[in-house]
Amino acid sequence: MTPTLVRQHLPHTGPATRVDLCTRARDWSEIQERMFVPLYEAVYERLEVGSGTRMLGLGCGAGLALLMAASRGAAVTGVEASSPQRLSLARERLLPEPALTRARAHRRLAASLPEETDSPPYTLVTAFEPIGCRAGDSEGLGETLAAAVPSVGRGAPVVLVGWGPPERCATSAVLRVAARLADPLRVTGSWRPALRDDLEEVAQRAGLRPGGSGRVACPFGYANLGSAVRGLLSTGLFDAAITATGQEQVDKELAEALHPHQRRDGTIWMPNVFRYLIALTA
Repeated sequence: MTPTLVRQHLPHTGPATRVDLCTRARDWSEIQERMFVPLYEAVYERLEVGSGTRMLGLGCGAGLALLMAASRGAAVTGVEASSPQRLSLARERLLPEPALTRARAHRRLAASLPEETDSPPYTLVTAFEPIGCRAGDSEGLGETLAAAVPSVGRGAPVVLVGWGPPERCATSAVLRVAARLADPLRVTGSWRPALRDDLEEVAQRAGLRPGGSGRVACPFGYANLGSAVRGLLSTGLFDAAITATGQEQVDKELAEALHPHQRRDGTIWMPNVFRYLIALTA
């Protein structure tokens, strides 16, 4: 289907599509979140995350990155304000019942930044949710970082993540489907290509100074087309498109966009590159 035809879609006028947020969070946890494991590993290896690390994870999702840091011996605190469902899954992962008292003491989760009074300062802050695939997706991140900085030690690293150049991210073309379908609503979160200085601008607004950067290959691989659709929908990037045109239309066009990436055995494979910035507190 051509972009011209897509833009001619009328706004969806049928019954409002109800998104099962619990299922969406579970799909994120079981399908999509693992795509970023190479990124988490690269960052932790470079920063030598271990028993001496006290880490604050902003936008911690379902807690996989926290779990990986905790397995290295780090004390972790996760904040997930946008999805109570993902936060609940993070609790299942990091604070299972029964849990060792010692392990529980070094793992905390919250829907907002915890008030730190007598606790030692954090030695590492991570914001692993990538920016740079839709307009305005960095808004609010600078404010969140600024609010977190007082609880962070001086000169501590703060890790920000962004999508790489569109020509190196096969998923970029798929994400553009969401922007085209949502266009009738004139939403502000339309797709736009990642810019080279996105992460540096966020760091500057938060009063941080650049301390290094790197790039990591994070291919998105799925067992089949259905798994790919579920995984990508779990990101929330297609929600505005669902509101505009309905679930059926989004599923159809998302499947069409994924078709070029489907291999003979039915699996879906999309190479991507993500960039991370290590910024330092003053």
